[in-house]
Amino acid sequence: MRTFIQELLEAGCLFLIVFLALHFSVQNFRIDGRSMHPTLIDEQHLIASKLAYSRINPAALLRFIPVVDKANASPSFVAPDRPGYGDVIAFTYPLDPSRSLVKRVVGIPGDIIEIERGQVIRNGVRLRESYITHRDGRTFAPLEVPPDSYYVLGDNRRASTDSRAWGFVSDEHIIGRAWLSYWPSDRFEFLHPLW
Repeated sequence: MRTFIQELLEAGCLFLIVFLALHFSVQNFRIDGRSMHPTLIDEQHLIASKLAYSRINPAALLRFIPVVDKANASPSFVAPDRPGYGDVIAFTYPLDPSRSLVKRVVGIPGDIIEIERGQVIRNGVRLRESYITHRDGRTFAPLEVPPDSYYVLGDNRRASTDSRAWGFVSDEHIIGRAWLSYWPSDRFEFLHPLW
């Protein structure tokens, strides 16, 4: 009887550890609308990695794992801590935190972003955006991306409400980087590496 209870407790602890690991590392999303078409379609389901932009240094965590040789541990698996150009990110909508959106990063802190007849110009250089099929012909004056903020746009510029309309996405609103598309099944693919 004692062995059964002990195994039950061990299984319960393992379940709790797995549950917490998943809860704090990934989150699922459903695309609502055509703003990211053709990259992501309406009602497509994906998983975002919350760890992609974590401020936790995994190498520092090695000191808590007794069986790892700390002197020879490679820091090569350290996650980036900031979104980069072209990353598709999930974030809470700055004007309504109860909603989540998914858009592409085109500007990082310090960049000057302007849009001339639908063409994005970053720091004086016109971007080649092969993922764009529906360009918007509007023009927007140059803006500097503030510290700890990002300029994001939908891939379907005609149907996207994004930084052009409501401004920048701050670090505190970012949930994670789109990682895996899992539904519909014909769109199953890894969007970005996990790290």
